Amino acid sequence: MANPPLKGIISYPVTPFDSATGEVDLTALSRLTNDLVEAGSHGIAPLGSTGESAYLREIEWDAVCETTLQTVAKRVPTLVGVSHWSTEGTVRRARVAARNGATAIMVLPQVYWKLTEAELAHHYSTVAAATDLPMMLYNNPGTSGVDLPPETVVALARKIPNLTMVKESSGIVDRFRTIQDLSDGALSVYNGNNPVALDAFRSGAAGWCTASPCLVPQWALALHDAATGGQDERAEAILAELLPFLQFIVGFGLPRAIKAGLELQQRDVGLPRAPLLPLPDKETRQLGEILDRLASHPLVCPAA
Repeated sequence: MANPPLKGIISYPVTPFDSATGEVDLTALSRLTNDLVEAGSHGIAPLGSTGESAYLREIEWDAVCETTLQTVAKRVPTLVGVSHWSTEGTVRRARVAARNGATAIMVLPQVYWKLTEAELAHHYSTVAAATDLPMMLYNNPGTSGVDLPPETVVALARKIPNLTMVKESSGIVDRFRTIQDLSDGALSVYNGNNPVALDAFRSGAAGWCTASPCLVPQWALALHDAATGGQDERAEAILAELLPFLQFIVGFGLPRAIKAGLELQQRDVGLPRAPLLPLPDKETRQLGEILDRLASHPLVCPAA
């Protein structure tokens, strides 16, 4: 796309839960969302796997969607993850997102049975037709168990006019360029695999969808600015320092790791929702050491 509706650092907020009741904490969600906007995020993407969308009741999902979009208040674009096990449920969520002013929607093939190509096409076509919003196809085999190769993605996009974006989280860097080439540039591609962020930008990714700004926003923004500003050596240096953090949060699971990090920063967002458990003490201490090192690093720090 010549002018995609989202680009740059697209930040995922976690979904906070009240420590005493376990219910969604909308006040904490609003505070965290505002922090992400104020820190300089170029977009906000609630209700993906980091937001524990799969563990929310529908009334909770609606409240998180509404609260996040009201808090952003169109200061930056918003990308709402609307995935559901059923096409009907995904359509319902897409309409809620549209009604609350989302910029775009994101759809993961969240499936129990492996879908045929015809079933995938029907699912995405039906969801796309439910709103006028641009739609991002989300390929994340690590969480969905389904891997959609570039050929399948581009074939779907050719049938669905408002499927204009792809979030590629497989970590296979070649796919960023392949999707752009096969679609003749019609599809904008976004990286969802944290450790390959720099390679993704170098391969033409329009943006980086990431939870890292919840904890280290200045580092994510600095990497983006260096990577897109032709500062190759600075980008390499930033990634070298940031990579242990990115590998940690991916390796231990984004909801667990990000929530543990926020607690270390004295920003209460409660615990992950069962079946997820909190990050163990040993790993939490390890995360704290990583965050302390980044917070005081002369390469990128709040005082810089």
